Amino acid sequence: MAEPLSIAWLNGRFLPLAEACVPVLDRGFIFGDGVYEVIPVYAGKPFRLAHHLQRLANSLAAVRIADPHTEEEWQGLIAELIERNGGGDQSVYLQVTRGIAPRDHRFPEGGRPTVFLMSNPFRPVPEADLREGVTAVTLNDIRWEYCHIKSISLLPNILLRQQAVEQGAAEAILLRQSEVTEGAASNVFIVSEGVIVTPPKGDCLLPGITRDLVVELAMEHALECEERPIPEVELRRAQEIWLTSSTREILPVTRLDDLAVGEGRPGPRWHTMIGHYRRFVEDLRRGA
Repeated sequence: MAEPLSIAWLNGRFLPLAEACVPVLDRGFIFGDGVYEVIPVYAGKPFRLAHHLQRLANSLAAVRIADPHTEEEWQGLIAELIERNGGGDQSVYLQVTRGIAPRDHRFPEGGRPTVFLMSNPFRPVPEADLREGVTAVTLNDIRWEYCHIKSISLLPNILLRQQAVEQGAAEAILLRQSEVTEGAASNVFIVSEGVIVTPPKGDCLLPGITRDLVVELAMEHALECEERPIPEVELRRAQEIWLTSSTREILPVTRLDDLAVGEGRPGPRWHTMIGHYRRFVEDLRRGA
């Protein structure tokens, strides 16, 4: 894991990350009562910032935390954080909790949200993972019914990812009632009969920013793409499987539950899509 960069922002001021502390009665610490975002930064430019801020606003509204900043204020904070940490490629982490209050399950009255931002160096996916693909396993989706909220309460996801790691896999692909929802920390795409398919948005999965871009790029470049349920049986016979996320971009899965996916190497649709995605990122770097 890359070391975080040195400057953070906490409740109104920039300070060295090592000095950033919150009281133990913060509801994020006590209850996991908060939401977050992770925003990739390429050459000092945030990736789809308006989309990330809209998802943050949606998550805050869903958990009934008042948004502590306007969109313009968020943009300014993030821009200054990026600059203070040297620009270049980064990964901005942003978290808002319900704030400090006596431990009680009901919402506190008159509380003030805790707002925290930090940045990590952005590390690209190893070339070997792109060249050879990664392994995934299927697991039952044990999480709650509000997975569209980007909550900091991630214990189920952690347990699922750890099960995958202990089986030598990079990710767990989750199944609920014999249908794909998403990965433990990613969205899922398959290629089935030449068509790119991803589960539709809903309460059972996070509306991924990278997921949405992949759908947009497919449409833009006349690649047939469908947002519909993926039965387990279709997942297992897929020609290709991809994982998408802000930090792993578009990652090909070439083994699922110890069986080869397709021909056991990244497929032609993935090669096409990662090319479109990289051109999108390069345009962002150049400010196009």
